[in-house]
Amino acid sequence: MMNEVSMMKAWIVPEHGGVDVLKLEQKPVTEPGPGQVRIKTTMGALNHLDLWVRRGVPGHKFPLPMIPMSDVAGTVDAVGPGVGDPVVGMRVVLLPGVGCKSCGHCTIGDDPICRDYGIRGESFDGGAAEYVVAPADEAIPISDNVDWSTAAAFGLTFLTAYRMVFTRAKLRKDEWVLVHAAGSGVSSAAIQFAQIEQARVITTAGSPEKVDAAKKMGINHVINYKEADFAKEVRSITGKHGVDVIIDHVGKDTFDGNMKCLAKGGRLVTCGNTSGPMVEMNMAMVFFKGLSILGSTMGSRSEFLKAMDLVERGLAKPVIDKVFPFEELPKAHEYLESRKVFGKVLISME
Repeated sequence: MMNEVSMMKAWIVPEHGGVDVLKLEQKPVTEPGPGQVRIKTTMGALNHLDLWVRRGVPGHKFPLPMIPMSDVAGTVDAVGPGVGDPVVGMRVVLLPGVGCKSCGHCTIGDDPICRDYGIRGESFDGGAAEYVVAPADEAIPISDNVDWSTAAAFGLTFLTAYRMVFTRAKLRKDEWVLVHAAGSGVSSAAIQFAQIEQARVITTAGSPEKVDAAKKMGINHVINYKEADFAKEVRSITGKHGVDVIIDHVGKDTFDGNMKCLAKGGRLVTCGNTSGPMVEMNMAMVFFKGLSILGSTMGSRSEFLKAMDLVERGLAKPVIDKVFPFEELPKAHEYLESRKVFGKVLISME
C-alpha cells in the first residue's frame, strides 16, 4: 500500500557556515524499495551534533549536501516489497545511529564499535524533511501513550546516556555520580537514569535559572560552575570521598577538576568535548587512584530499546525546552547556540 506523494520540503546543509547556509528546498519524494518504509515526519529534535554538522569540524569530512537532524518521529506512510512490520499507519521513531548489521561487533549487539557505524543526519541524510525513507528495521514502533514531543526528543540523547550510565560506567545503587551540564539533553537523561538506579546525584549548571531547573528534577546538589570550583564542592558534598562516576561531554574545561574529584576506583565516562578535545593528564593520579577513563559514542539497537522501554513506562521523560515550526529551523539552531537551553529543542512538522 502506497500513498502518492511527489514533492516534499527538506532542509539542506549544502556547505559549512552560519545559520544562513541552511536551505529549505523542494525535493522529490522517493518510494520505499524492498525492505524499506517511508515515514511522514511529525516531529524531530535538534542536538548539538546538528550544530557541528552545519559549522564543520576541522579534520572531519561530512558528506554534504545533507539533510540534517538525527531524531525523527512520525507515521509510516508507505512500505516497500517484503515489509511485514511496521505497517502503514503505525507510529514509529527512527534509530538515530546504525552499524553495518553484519560484522562481529554488530552481531553481538555492540553496534557503536562497528567501523561503519553512522549517525543519521551526520553520516547520511537525517529527518529534517516532510518524508523520510529508511530500512524497515530502523523504524521502531512506539506506544500510543507516548506523545509526539517525547517520541521525537528521547532518541539520540537517551541512547547516548543509557550506554554511558549503564553499559560503560555500570553505575550502582548508592554510588555518587557527577553529571556535568544538567541542561543538556544527554545530561538530563543521565540524571534520570541515575535516579532510577538510586544513585546519589550531583550536577553542574551555568546560571541561576539552570540551577533552579535542575533542582526541579529532584536533585539536591546542584553546583553553579561559574560561581564555584566544582571539584572542591564535590569533595565537600561527599565528605571528601569524591564521586564514583562522572558523566561528561564538556572535555577540556572539566577534565582537571574531574580527575581531582573522582574517588578511588572512579570511572569517568565521556561522550564529547564541547569545550575542546586537548587535555593535560596527571598519569600518577590515574594509577594511584585506580581510575578508569571510558569513551562512549551513541549506543546499540538493544540499548535504544531499553531506553525506550523506560520512556514508555513513564520512568524517564525528556525535558522539553522549546518547539519551533519546521520553517524556523535556522531560528532553532540560533536558540540552541545561545546556551540558554535547558533540555531539548524540537522541530514540529504540523
